[in-house]
Amino acid sequence: MSISSFPGAGNFSRRSRSGGGDQHGLRVVYRNGLPVPPSRTVKSALRDAAKRCIDVVVSGTALIALAPVLALLAATVAISSPGPVLFSQWRIGRNGQKFRIYKFRTIRIDAADESGVRQVIANDPGVTRVGAFMRAKSLDELPQLFNVLRGDMSLIGPRPHPVGMKAAGIPYEELVPYYDMRHSVRPGLSGWAQANGFRGPTLDADAARSRIEHDVAYIQNQSIWLDVKIVVLTLKHEFLSGSGV
Repeated sequence: MSISSFPGAGNFSRRSRSGGGDQHGLRVVYRNGLPVPPSRTVKSALRDAAKRCIDVVVSGTALIALAPVLALLAATVAISSPGPVLFSQWRIGRNGQKFRIYKFRTIRIDAADESGVRQVIANDPGVTRVGAFMRAKSLDELPQLFNVLRGDMSLIGPRPHPVGMKAAGIPYEELVPYYDMRHSVRPGLSGWAQANGFRGPTLDADAARSRIEHDVAYIQNQSIWLDVKIVVLTLKHEFLSGSGV
């Protein structure tokens, strides 16, 4: 299928002529309208090995240090509404492999969608009171430290999407021709898109495309220092002033 047949193809054509773009300070290099995959080098292999070591050490240490907090949150969820403490969904990981992602349950059982296709929106009536608070501070995401520890995810990377994810009612693969590029790395607890405000339901096509372009920008510009910057921005924007969507 040609690029011109996709929604927003005019944007891709302009990139082809310009050869690059900028996503909050990270340059993205395009060739023939598509982003150029990063080269695999010895340096990138060493970076990936260091990143995995950091993931294991940080997630393992955090799980031990936060054990009392995790237990308290689990008890609060159990008391707040009937149902299991944890909620899980199939998500797409590195190289397109599916894995079960874990969260504290923030939605009533009768309103939950295990597939993840139905997205939670602002003031969603299915979200419990406790769930709304946890989502606002991203506390519901803490069980994903287990996913990081076992290698399904990384601390930093593109957020993993449910199978069959849609944006503005359109399958993401149709909306963005290079969508699958985000699966070339481990998904993360947070990423460049989330650190720059792209969080919540993907109801707007342009915002959804921008989210993927931020993911591509991260993939092309990966570094340990960039990961540190994303951690700082995430703590600032999500944990301290998150919207909970």
